Amino acid sequence: MQLAVNVDHIATLRNARKEQEPDPTTAAHLAELAGAVGIVCHLREDRRHIRDHDLLLLRETVKTKLDLEMAATEEMLRIAIQTKPDLVTLVPERREELTTEGGLDVKTMRAALAPFIEELARHEIPTSLFIEADTDLVRLSAELGAAYIELHTGTYSRLRKPDEIQFELMRLRKSATLGRELGLHVVAGHGLNYINIIPFKSLSDVIEEVSIGHALIARAALVGIDRAVRDMIQLLN
Repeated sequence: MQLAVNVDHIATLRNARKEQEPDPTTAAHLAELAGAVGIVCHLREDRRHIRDHDLLLLRETVKTKLDLEMAATEEMLRIAIQTKPDLVTLVPERREELTTEGGLDVKTMRAALAPFIEELARHEIPTSLFIEADTDLVRLSAELGAAYIELHTGTYSRLRKPDEIQFELMRLRKSATLGRELGLHVVAGHGLNYINIIPFKSLSDVIEEVSIGHALIARAALVGIDRAVRDMIQLLN
């Protein structure tokens, strides 16, 4: 199981004082040097953390894989086509939310998502759909032409009772296994940290990559990005 690092909250810290640092591009470079296989950033409608200029710099400097999280809007489609990230992850977005609150409502959005994914593919940009661990959603993602699915681990990350944790891991495994059988790349993310990643890595045979942001950046504030990334990779391995 490999690690992709979300650098959004480096930008959150910078924007809190309306300064120029810390720089998410520098953070991405250090994360790559420490072993991250990808860099994730979420360009939100309100630009609360990552900004357009950050995205351009990340596209110019990221040497592994740049995963652009975004809502399925015309504005974001235009930006993605201009920027050419290595992957676009479509996520739900509400202006009032502190962080992404759940998976994409693929069933309701099916008619809109199909041409959206097709247009990205026409520009040679693969799409990932951020979904709940539900086999119907996995099948629908494959039907829509997604290359990846990212399983939402928010529910898992909030659990504390061992039996509930095991039940959720089995639910994630079932969806991940189906995704792989359908030819999808399967990744996961949301709420994963240095504690709950230990039981979660039992899914390393069906989930190829995890995306971690807040927990890793919080640790980096105390020990530095290099050590924070290396510590997480050591846990994953």
